[in-house]
Amino acid sequence: MDPMADDAMTAGLDPEQSAAVLAPRGPVCVLAGAGTGKTRTITRRIAHLVSAGHVSSGQVLAVTFTARAAGEMRGRLRELGVGGEGPPVQARTFHAAAMRQLKYFWPQVVGDTGWQLLDRKFTVVSQAANRAGVSTSTDAIRDLAGEIEWAKGSLIAPEDYPRIAASNRRDVPMDAAKVAAVYAGYEELKSRGGDGMLLDFDDLLLHTAAALEQHSSVADEFRERYRCFVVDEYQDVTPLQQRVLDAWVGDRDDLTVVGDANQTIYSFTGASPRYLLDFSRKYPEATVVRLERDYRSTPEVVSLANRVIGAARGRIAGTRLQLIGQRDSGPEPEFFEYDDEPAEADGVARAVKRLISKGVEPAEIAILYRINAQSEAHEQALTELKIPYQVRGGEGFFTRPEVRQGVNALRQAAGRDDLPDGSRAGDGLTGLVRAVLAPLGLTATEPTGAQAREKWASLGGLVQLTEELLVHDPELTLDSLLGELAARAEARHPPTVQGVTLASLHAAKGLEWDAVFIVGLADGTLPISHAIGNDPSANNEAAVEEERRLLYVGVTRARVHLHLSWALARNEGGRKSRRRSRFLIGLVPEDSPASRIAAPAAKRSGPKCRICGKPLIGTSATMLGRCDSCPSNVDIALLDALKSWRLDKSRELKVPAYVVFSDNTLTAIAEQQPQDERGLVAIPGIGAKKLERFGEDVLTVVRSSDR
Repeated sequence: MDPMADDAMTAGLDPEQSAAVLAPRGPVCVLAGAGTGKTRTITRRIAHLVSAGHVSSGQVLAVTFTARAAGEMRGRLRELGVGGEGPPVQARTFHAAAMRQLKYFWPQVVGDTGWQLLDRKFTVVSQAANRAGVSTSTDAIRDLAGEIEWAKGSLIAPEDYPRIAASNRRDVPMDAAKVAAVYAGYEELKSRGGDGMLLDFDDLLLHTAAALEQHSSVADEFRERYRCFVVDEYQDVTPLQQRVLDAWVGDRDDLTVVGDANQTIYSFTGASPRYLLDFSRKYPEATVVRLERDYRSTPEVVSLANRVIGAARGRIAGTRLQLIGQRDSGPEPEFFEYDDEPAEADGVARAVKRLISKGVEPAEIAILYRINAQSEAHEQALTELKIPYQVRGGEGFFTRPEVRQGVNALRQAAGRDDLPDGSRAGDGLTGLVRAVLAPLGLTATEPTGAQAREKWASLGGLVQLTEELLVHDPELTLDSLLGELAARAEARHPPTVQGVTLASLHAAKGLEWDAVFIVGLADGTLPISHAIGNDPSANNEAAVEEERRLLYVGVTRARVHLHLSWALARNEGGRKSRRRSRFLIGLVPEDSPASRIAAPAAKRSGPKCRICGKPLIGTSATMLGRCDSCPSNVDIALLDALKSWRLDKSRELKVPAYVVFSDNTLTAIAEQQPQDERGLVAIPGIGAKKLERFGEDVLTVVRSSDR
């Protein structure tokens, strides 16, 4: 070996990273904690193996779990000059690698029978469900598709599904025998494709493994081409993916795996850390390297992360890494307790605004939560403070299909004349909203099935909004509620995506920010209620421990600033029956001035009148930005000019004038006279779409009036 070449390959690496890079050819297991530079390490290892002549670049197959991660790996390898004069390293996702191989080997294995990729299984699952006599609602089909993916990823046949789902305490969306019937029907329908077989993404892996296992000529040709394998995020492989990997490797051992069992958060999809945990048993001679130097987060954040995962139990916890922060010291993580969720959202939004005022870029700030339905309160709080945001891995609250469906149902109810007396306003309004939303999925108790639960939580958010508005306006009517919902929905279209990130903890995996706010840290939310279970005698340890790992992943996303918070009640003024998450026991340093539990933040009062400063009540006042009783400073000439422009525009578009802008919106423009896009979108009723279509025209009218 050339010592100078080794020195060049390990330049800038720490001793553990260097040991992983220079480990001899053969099985290597890299246990890499969050922020420890695993991508840099494994790409340097590939470069070392190529430069040392152990393997050519075209003989390396590196697989990971997202196209983004595979692309990053390819970019790093190009920067290192790997494959510059020959075939590049194949860095792909499992499914992309399998598809490429299957296309090549299919004629040799199957013959003339063609196949097509079924990239969306919804229609076929729906047909199978209809044949099996079960619900074909959108949520039911999505849950059934998820169960089929879990079963296939876990190598479970339809006839074995009921037994194994029961033994795994699987949270099934309906009777397991019915799920199995749909699963069997789905497989049958795929095999009857008119233009050949239909293969879903799991079939790509199954057929690739079978081709290598059952056809020696295929295996020989493949193994002659690929001789070295690297697997990133190895804690997330499913039994099916491991079967494919075993078929790729065969009886060879030139395999490098990288992972952290304590970041296993996708068990519900079939992912299992047992292959990472058992790697040294399968390959007794394997080199095992632990990367524990954290270059991402400050020592204060790292310390909290270590304490979060330090309380974990079970076999996975036995592999925990003790992270060592390498950055300069920073602020202590902060813990905040609030009276209710609206107060929590308001407190978080104000803390975000303070960070931005101190120079932290909005795009370097994230608010993380357990389920997507939690985003609503934070979207509203950020909107009120005019802080731009983007929702990652999901849709904004008012753009979710179930919320749009719920609002439409409320609108239809408002047009009926047979509603019970007293249900349209005041105390009876909440009951009416619940009754209207019940047929859409708002059951009295939390349902089973991931999709049904997500829909249930979002519909519950509409009820919570109703209750919150009733606190400010006890005489709130259904019509006023609909107006308020419309105003909020229209206001929540940030004109830029370079804003604060709102994301679930699952969607945050693999990302990082300067500042992270983890919200909703109450028992029943994190850990989630169905992980805790209703039966105290049930052994839910595995589910609870996965929730703990989810918090650990969230904490390790933060580079410098970390805020953790929870609310004692859901609704403003509600009974404070919640308790902080069990995962925070022993973590909240109540005697520490830097991290003491803050006094409850002032209750969010919504938008304030720009004239008298009092809270605004009702849609009209919110749109105008002032109380109805406060004097108007409207520019009559400008208002007339705006109405004239609106009339011309509505005729041009062949739509009613109010579709362009309402009278209240035009009045607000004529009163506030915005001079740029920022001022324009600050007016409720002018979101991104209307800004794009009409913004320049409106500003031209305003500026012309000024002249």
